[in-house]
Amino acid sequence: MTVLTSEWLKLRSVRSTYLVLGLSLSTVLLGLALAAAAAGMYDTASPEQQARARIADLEEVFTIIPQLCMGILGALAITSEYTTGLIRTSLALVPRRWPVLAAKAAIIGGLGLLVGAVAVFGTYFVTRGAIGDRFSGAYATAFSDRVPLLLALSLTVPVFALLGVGLGAILRSVAGTTAIIVGLVYVIPMIIGRIPEPWSERLGSLMIGALPRQITGDIITTSVYGSLLSPLAASTVMFAYAGIPLCAAILLLRRRDA
Repeated sequence: MTVLTSEWLKLRSVRSTYLVLGLSLSTVLLGLALAAAAAGMYDTASPEQQARARIADLEEVFTIIPQLCMGILGALAITSEYTTGLIRTSLALVPRRWPVLAAKAAIIGGLGLLVGAVAVFGTYFVTRGAIGDRFSGAYATAFSDRVPLLLALSLTVPVFALLGVGLGAILRSVAGTTAIIVGLVYVIPMIIGRIPEPWSERLGSLMIGALPRQITGDIITTSVYGSLLSPLAASTVMFAYAGIPLCAAILLLRRRDA
């Protein structure tokens, strides 16, 4: 409990924490602005254009913002201590070492869980309110039918946060960790999309962006990702994204010098 309290005090005493959290939650305002703009364009369109008009699930589109932000915050939580040398003091006070990283992961993961839920559900509700029954009722379905996907999307945010902590501890570099996280979101999916089938769909199914809809059993044929995994397999892969780097980081933390 003492280690947890210490890590929480460290996190909340840094100004960048509040900046990153603010950027993460800005998705709600961005979703509202885009939804309002889309509703205005829809209302001024002709009946023929309205019949053809479609809108993406904005809560799914904008989830990328809290994902990236919390991944970077997770990296900063550990790499900043290596930069300042504070990690030596932390490890000296906790000789077993691994509780330090576990406490950071618990704090960052819990914060990511809260941010993910607020960002995803908040964006959904403001978008639903602005869109109404426009776009062929894209947001007119029952809320209960959307809950599984919203929960799955929310869970990707703490996964990125824990991924940031694990990679940050392994690489000891916020730049390197950020590059890998951005690569997972942008670069690697684009590369996989150009690989010949069936490997494109097989590898695409393993991308984090593909996992929420596979967890809920949805199949989207227009997605750049694949959809070959069962809900159980997709859930396992999602937790592996967070768990494998953290386990590797704990092993390295115990074996190498600070």
